[in-house]
Amino acid sequence: MSARGAGGLDRSAVAWGLVAVAVTVALVVLGSSGLRWFDAALVGYLFGTLFALFGVVYRYVVWLRRPPTAMLNRRGWEAFWRRGARVRNVGSLPGLVLTNLAAQGFIRRRSGARWAAHQLVFWGCVLAALVTFPLVFGWLHFESVGQDAREYRTYVAGIGTFSFDSRGVLGWFVIHALDVAAFLVLAGVFIFLSRRLRDPGALAVERSSDFLALAGLFAVSITGLLLTASNLWMEGRFYTFLTTVHALTVILGLMYIPFGKLFHIFQRPANLGIAYYKAEGESGPQQHCVECGRPFASALQVGDLKAVLPRVGFDYSAPGGGHYQDVCPPCRRRLVTLAQSRRVGGFG
Repeated sequence: MSARGAGGLDRSAVAWGLVAVAVTVALVVLGSSGLRWFDAALVGYLFGTLFALFGVVYRYVVWLRRPPTAMLNRRGWEAFWRRGARVRNVGSLPGLVLTNLAAQGFIRRRSGARWAAHQLVFWGCVLAALVTFPLVFGWLHFESVGQDAREYRTYVAGIGTFSFDSRGVLGWFVIHALDVAAFLVLAGVFIFLSRRLRDPGALAVERSSDFLALAGLFAVSITGLLLTASNLWMEGRFYTFLTTVHALTVILGLMYIPFGKLFHIFQRPANLGIAYYKAEGESGPQQHCVECGRPFASALQVGDLKAVLPRVGFDYSAPGGGHYQDVCPPCRRRLVTLAQSRRVGGFG
């Protein structure tokens, strides 16, 4: 286990968090040409981002060292780099990224509405991040081309890239990319809310924290759209006030990420290792139930469960040398029913 410092903080995780912050600050200075293109008006967003970065790295390092996570992480890498399967695993990685992370096919199998909501929020947040963070860090800026007020050139880290007509289709998308992202996120949020307020299964397991993430996404999107509305249709009325409110919602949202439900965004890529771990288990020996004799799981997974469960306070080993993990789920339910029956003197 890692050393704990004052206040119970994990020293190693703190160190990794500080390194991530220092590297990001260095990249901000370099990418903005020595802060030449860094907008001082966005300094609040930068501090919110750095705080979120530290919190995410800290929590991720701590999460990665928990016994179950550490076991799965190690097994995933072992399966990925297993001799004789490395080329095949590397070749299958893009497909897994597409299906598990981008398309999120595992959610579609549960519910079409949930999948649509996740896709809308996911791609809306991805688009917003691709625009917002480079702007905040000073990595991205635009300059007019010559005397033509309509044409602009995009600069990334001080290097000129493509030019666009501000009144063309591409120009409209570049200028309104964050508005498009906001509409995508809002559509996903409304689908989530509709399901959570009407679906009996969702209501049964509802928690107050589930609405907090949706409220944050809603607030950031709405205040961002109001900025555009003020600029286009209200002659700039309330723009200063809306800028302050929008900045507050974004900064609070960034600070919430390490502590709330949105942290699973950073946990999800680890699921790729699970896919390789499961594939290796399925190709190896299987665990047969000691009661009925049928195979029910990979011997690799059952062995890992036996090793990890005592470390988190659950020991299912039997006095006679057997283990409860050697029993398949149907037989476990049968044994529980028989135990309850003996406890109450029989049913009927």
